[in-house]
Amino acid sequence: MSILIDTYVALFGVVLGSFFNVVGYRILNNRSILFPRSHCPHCMQVIRSYDLIPIISYLLLKGKCRKCHHRISLIYPIVEASTGILFLSTFLHATTLEDLIAQWLLIALIMITLLTDLNKMIIPNQLILSFFIIFVLFRMVFPLNPWWDSILASTLICMLLTIFALISKGGIGGGDIKLLTIVGILLGTKQLMIGLFLAFLFGALICGTARILKLLKKKQPIPFVPFIAIGLISALFFGDLLFIYYWKAMLGFSDYYLSN
Repeated sequence: MSILIDTYVALFGVVLGSFFNVVGYRILNNRSILFPRSHCPHCMQVIRSYDLIPIISYLLLKGKCRKCHHRISLIYPIVEASTGILFLSTFLHATTLEDLIAQWLLIALIMITLLTDLNKMIIPNQLILSFFIIFVLFRMVFPLNPWWDSILASTLICMLLTIFALISKGGIGGGDIKLLTIVGILLGTKQLMIGLFLAFLFGALICGTARILKLLKKKQPIPFVPFIAIGLISALFFGDLLFIYYWKAMLGFSDYYLSN
């Protein structure tokens, strides 16, 4: 029975991942996320229902449109599979229903903004506003943490990143700042700060390595949402553990210096 439920949750995530693909594509083109039916953006052929099965249709079509044979981006099945894996992982990880819903909402936001950032390096304001309303309503129904913690997290992150953007002269985009600000409503201060630290850490390591290998130019702009996604998801699963290790390390250092 447990395996059946886990399979259902994973498939539910995969299906939602397919929907996130649609939202991510259409919101960039100012189109309804519900109508009209999905079609190939190159030949405009309406995609039949049997070609809309997440992951499977991509594999059967060998990553190409059935009519014009134009290549379909690999990002679509990756998002579908990743959403399924993350939904199942959070389902097994969450301790309460409220935690689970909050984590699924966060995954939804991450996946959609990941698509828009990778495609055009923008995070649409209507997307930020929509999730801001959803997060506030959710927090009114399920008080996961005190309101002051959510307000503190959002205010603090907005101020810090705005100062960083001004000092670095565009080192982080306004969309990224708004994204992390609304995430604070859901996560609170501790998890958000851990997620932000990990995002910058992964970003520095990966981009630094890419520039050393000359895969990136010195001032070439790069989408930051992928690193935000890695940081926030890592904070969801390992945030408490990292927080404990951090304080143990700090106490260890303080004891060492005091004893000497």
